[in-house]
Amino acid sequence: MATTNVAIANLALAHLGDDASVSSLDPPEGSAEAEHCALWLPIARDTLLEMHPWKFATRRTLLAQLDETFTSWQYVYAEPNNCLRVLSVLPEGYTNDISDGVEFEQESDSTDQVMILTNTPVATVRFISRVTNPARFSPLFVDCLSWLLASYVAGPLLKGETGTNAARTAYATFITQYAAATRSNATQSKTRPEHTPGWIAARG
Repeated sequence: MATTNVAIANLALAHLGDDASVSSLDPPEGSAEAEHCALWLPIARDTLLEMHPWKFATRRTLLAQLDETFTSWQYVYAEPNNCLRVLSVLPEGYTNDISDGVEFEQESDSTDQVMILTNTPVATVRFISRVTNPARFSPLFVDCLSWLLASYVAGPLLKGETGTNAARTAYATFITQYAAATRSNATQSKTRPEHTPGWIAARG
């Protein structure tokens, strides 16, 4: 069965010992649980996505050049839609995502358009995308997200010292689950090591 936002919300509530069963977040069904989960779930989701280069959220695309000029950078590109975090900018003909990355900076113009500045023509960007479809999330990501959401909604729902303690406990569990999830994510690819020519290796 595909994961839904409602399922993530109910898992977060279960972590807090809440037996409420939210049935709708868009729009919220009217309960306090639904209202708070609807408010905080997108924030928790985007925060977690930005924290790590999750495989299901990593994209790459050829950048679109803008008609802008900067004295310190030769090329100005538009940041891709739904980009949460740029991982690297790669030149034309790149072969290694790690070693071939080039220098870049990001700024916003007067219209709040986020720009990527670099000295590389025909540049490709690797980035973390804002994935809003929970069916795309990995199981460990879902678990992490539910604990992070639980830490966000504990205070508003439980109030006072009880809510504060529950939020701390949920966040501590999130940190533990996050470590497991990122380790699992890292095993889903193998980075090719940089090649060292024999004559350089021989020189030590």
